[in-house]
Amino acid sequence: MTRYAHAHPEARRIVFWRHGRTEWNHSGLFQGQEDIDLDDTGREQAARAAEVLVTKQPTLIVSSDLRRAADTAGMLGELAGLPVVYDRRLRETNAGSWQGLSFAEIDEQFPDDNAAWRGGDPEVRAGGAENRIDVGGRMLAAVTEAVERIGPAETLVVVSHGGSIRAALAALMGLPPERWGAVAGLSNCHWSEVHEVVDRDEALFSWQLTEHNVGLGSLPEEPLEG
Repeated sequence: MTRYAHAHPEARRIVFWRHGRTEWNHSGLFQGQEDIDLDDTGREQAARAAEVLVTKQPTLIVSSDLRRAADTAGMLGELAGLPVVYDRRLRETNAGSWQGLSFAEIDEQFPDDNAAWRGGDPEVRAGGAENRIDVGGRMLAAVTEAVERIGPAETLVVVSHGGSIRAALAALMGLPPERWGAVAGLSNCHWSEVHEVVDRDEALFSWQLTEHNVGLGSLPEEPLEG
């Protein structure tokens, strides 16, 4: 019988944490790799969520270098007494010409590509730039390197963005790209957690999703990309 990671005392954990809200999130604009600051609500969200996540006793915190993620990560780093390691591979999707547009404007100006993107097509390039396979590949490489720096029963926190976390989870769990759309996105300052499958036996996967899109109940819901 397979014993799953959440029951094994030596299983490593990865917490994927989306940054707090920005004004562009609030206004419904596609941020992509534009470097947008947290707004007042986002800073409050990050501070409150950090108080919960510090109880998971993180060993290592890695973050996108974009300010909205870096500042969110810093809130947890301060509470945990840990430095934050920045990795540009953890950035949001490079959305090219879509960046700075509202979702309605993208739909009006790029109806076919946007329909394919919204439909989960892993090969369509957002604004002519990255597709989800590109994003999942660089995210998986960064996370795989980071998790090798922690020991048994320790926790890695990855602070990133809605679209990139979604791709990372799908890639990490070995889903075929055409099924990546089955993984829902994260709301601002919500998190997902995976546990390592240590005793795999007949299991066909190495990581198990144990929490998804978890957050404080009073945090406002916002668009899931960016």
